[in-house]
Amino acid sequence: MMPPGFGPNSEEPASILSAEARLPLLEMAFRRLIFGIRAMPFVGVPFILWMVHLGLDIDAMLLWLATYALGNLWVIQNKSKLERDIAALPAEAVLTRWRPAAHRAALVHGLGVSMVSLITAGRVPIEFAFLLVSTQMSIVAGNATHQSPEFGTFKRFFLMAWGGCVVLAPWSFPTMWVPTGFLMLFYVVAIHRHAKSSHHFFVRYAELEESSKRLAERYRVAKEEAEAALQAKSQFLTTASHDLRQPVHAMGFLIESIIHRNRDAAQLSALEDLRRSVRSVTLMFNSLLDLSRIESGGVEISHVHVDIDTLLHDVEILYREEARSRGLALRIHSSRQRRIVLADPLLLRQSLVNLVHNALRYTSRGGVLLGARRRGQHWRLEVWDTGVGVASTDRGRIYSPFFRNEHAWRIDSAGHGLGLAVVARCAELMGATHGFDSVEGRGSRFWMQLPATATDASPPQIEAAGTPRVYRQLTGTCLVIDDDPQVSSAWQSLMQAWGIDVRCAASAMEAFEQLEGGFHPQAILCDQRLRSGESGVDVLKALFARCPEASGAMVSGEYASPELQQAEQDGYLVLRKPVAVPQLYGLLEQWLN
Repeated sequence: MMPPGFGPNSEEPASILSAEARLPLLEMAFRRLIFGIRAMPFVGVPFILWMVHLGLDIDAMLLWLATYALGNLWVIQNKSKLERDIAALPAEAVLTRWRPAAHRAALVHGLGVSMVSLITAGRVPIEFAFLLVSTQMSIVAGNATHQSPEFGTFKRFFLMAWGGCVVLAPWSFPTMWVPTGFLMLFYVVAIHRHAKSSHHFFVRYAELEESSKRLAERYRVAKEEAEAALQAKSQFLTTASHDLRQPVHAMGFLIESIIHRNRDAAQLSALEDLRRSVRSVTLMFNSLLDLSRIESGGVEISHVHVDIDTLLHDVEILYREEARSRGLALRIHSSRQRRIVLADPLLLRQSLVNLVHNALRYTSRGGVLLGARRRGQHWRLEVWDTGVGVASTDRGRIYSPFFRNEHAWRIDSAGHGLGLAVVARCAELMGATHGFDSVEGRGSRFWMQLPATATDASPPQIEAAGTPRVYRQLTGTCLVIDDDPQVSSAWQSLMQAWGIDVRCAASAMEAFEQLEGGFHPQAILCDQRLRSGESGVDVLKALFARCPEASGAMVSGEYASPELQQAEQDGYLVLRKPVAVPQLYGLLEQWLN
């Protein structure tokens, strides 16, 4: 009777594996089979010499030896064929072709191992028989480990090799075949269990390897999808930035036009707040696009002198109305000492905006305080709030993407938990340190620490609230080429407020019609992307060729345009939307005077 699971139709654990995972198991078993066939002649030679010493006929043994010599020729031929097939064919095709070949070779090899017992049974001393059966036992034991990866191969070898030895036991040990046969039968069970355990080990190893390959493939696919999503996002922002910047660009010009025409002193403070709000929106918009480019490696991190007081004041203006609507106080801790840090202005602003936004969202009463403290050679920017605080169990995850604590969900279910993750990323990019202190239920203090710099290298002081800058009148002519009616109207409104004779055109044809009509521009401003399909750079070059005395620049909301980059390298000035009004005024003042 065969042990359980030893029949030819018994299911092997390897059957649950894919063909790609089963192929290495077959290859291991086949290589062990090849090794056994090659080694058998060396194992048989000592027994042949012993038989010569005993004066026994060795013709049958020599025939056995010659058969294994021919088997080695088969091994040499098929080993190279197997390697070629593994390299060239699908795994399933290799298994279909070589698994039956391995099974046949295992049957023949097993028969060869037991054949020595048949040749010597009843003709050799008991010592010879015991040494022979011990050798056969060692061969079977070795194959139980190394052939077991492909269990069907080992089963056939084991049945022929050890099964033949068990059947021949009465002839090999005529005087003591009963105890010897019992031990040999016991060994059938022992070696089968050992082979089964080895087989499970190899299958488990193959499963883990297959799982790791699947995980690696999933990681590769996920990585490619993430990179594709990042590229798509960047492409979307690049493509959409022109259209998104248009209304912000126009809004800034219209605000300046209103301020310039205003004659009511009571409106000055409100108009200045409106100007600062538009400037904050512009800066936030730029931060959004530039931070995306920074994350994708498209922008170099800059370290310049940043005025903390200007930054705090801008953020306070940005969130003043939101704080009032929530019934919260939003204050700035001022200082007589000028506070200048070395940082990337976009990243620092984005960080502070996120911290203030979080503080307001998760504070139901009290307020938020912005300030900065000197810490040795550093300034530490701080945002204090009287909100829900951070639980001790959440402190290790507070800067993780998409994490929001339980109190935050109860207060405000909007958002995705990315604000503090962005702060941590900005700090990392700038080389700054950051952290927080919090008492649950009483409030938090989030901070970011940056190197202090000399005050004489800092930007100028911020303008006092309620005293917006008023630009003096200019005289001259300017031609603007822009196909967006809203933006053209804003250009016209602002320049007319400054006293400039301005004409607007939507295409090259309209621009040259203005010239044909007798208009002689001293300044030319041309948008890059025109709906007519014309290149703004080509239009500007043509206008300069027609008006060699004129000055001018390209105006664009794009940052990664190769055409604009080439234009800058060729010496053309490029203004990025939204155009800063002081920068525009300074250029027009220089060109028109």
